[in-house]
Amino acid sequence: MNVLVIGGGGREHAIAWKLAQSRKTTRVFVAPGNGGTALSPDLHNLDITDVRALREWALANKIGLTVVGPEAPLAAGVVDEFRAHGLRIFGPTKAAAQLESSKAFSKAFMRRHGIPTADYDTFTDPAKAHAFVERLGAPIVIKADGLAAGKGVVVAMTLKEAHDAVDFMLVDNKYGVTHNEGVARVVIEEFLAGEEASFIVLCDGKNVAALATSQDHKRLQDGDEGPNTGGMGAYSPAPVVTADVHARAMREIILPTVRGMEKDGIPYTGFLYAGLMIDAHGHAKTLEFNCRMGDPETQPILMRLKSDLLDVLGAAIDGKLDQIELQWDRRTALGVVMAAHGYPEAPRKGDAIQGLPQDQDDAMVFHAGTVLEDGVVRTSGGRVLCVTALGDNVRQAQQRAYDVARGIHFDGAQYRRDIGHRAIKNP
Repeated sequence: MNVLVIGGGGREHAIAWKLAQSRKTTRVFVAPGNGGTALSPDLHNLDITDVRALREWALANKIGLTVVGPEAPLAAGVVDEFRAHGLRIFGPTKAAAQLESSKAFSKAFMRRHGIPTADYDTFTDPAKAHAFVERLGAPIVIKADGLAAGKGVVVAMTLKEAHDAVDFMLVDNKYGVTHNEGVARVVIEEFLAGEEASFIVLCDGKNVAALATSQDHKRLQDGDEGPNTGGMGAYSPAPVVTADVHARAMREIILPTVRGMEKDGIPYTGFLYAGLMIDAHGHAKTLEFNCRMGDPETQPILMRLKSDLLDVLGAAIDGKLDQIELQWDRRTALGVVMAAHGYPEAPRKGDAIQGLPQDQDDAMVFHAGTVLEDGVVRTSGGRVLCVTALGDNVRQAQQRAYDVARGIHFDGAQYRRDIGHRAIKNP
């Protein structure tokens, strides 16, 4: 079977790598792919990003399965377009993808269906937003309503930070995000204390299959300092997601979401990512929904997956997830993101990358912001690589990943030295 993966980041490299391992796979195409997928003999880059052009190409090349990695094509309706022409594709429709593409839609949905989340309100008027901030006080969370490439959230610890964020998102609209009314909008919500975890499942419209738990590191610097990023590393499993927390999350958040979407006439198919905040008593609230796998969580999760991903996704498309039991490597997987100089504000592009190792059974380097030019792999984005390794425990996986990372060089490379520290502190 010919398979297409839409996207060009580390998540898509990992998905394509895993799909290529299936005996049923003939060729795996990645659109548009990156330098790492270009280097792989098992993967083929496709320089197409337009939704209609991708659909036409998929029909012409007899693509048997398409998997959508990033949020932008989902919000643009790629699943609707492919399905309308009889193509098998895994992901949510444009309407269902509003769970991620509109934070206001998502919060209203959770309130309507009794799904635990932070109290909130939405604003398009800066004066009213500023007044709400003054009334609620700090710490407080300001979110741009729309897709902002993982950067549209400010956790303001002071009132000044909160007011600056409102001006940044509403008055100046620096993210360029508009939604529904065609104007910038923000969601302002109460600050939740606790430990964050990523809870990702597969959905077929009715049935749900939970993936391995994971936890990422959003801050740029060691000790969870510095600005928020798209994610500087992750590991799986996440000790904070105990059996009790897992059961609660399924019962109180995931299943009510899938049933609520079905009740609202918007059946949810695809990956569903619930960002959880887990308090000291093991109670979880939903920080946000994403309509795809997380990045960099995907890389360690798929390093641990022993099941045939092609079979799993086929079952999901056919509405048969209840017949699937996922198999996992018992070892821990940990991924370290190597980012470009200037990330996250102004990442530099074009730096040559040296020391990239061969793929190994216990260590993989998944590419994200890279491009292959005249035989040289160069940086082309903020998060450049995710060095991912397996180990019998968190410390061993951590040591293996950092051993590999230290052998890779490009000017201005930056990465955290403490990925996995929470799991080591609280095993």
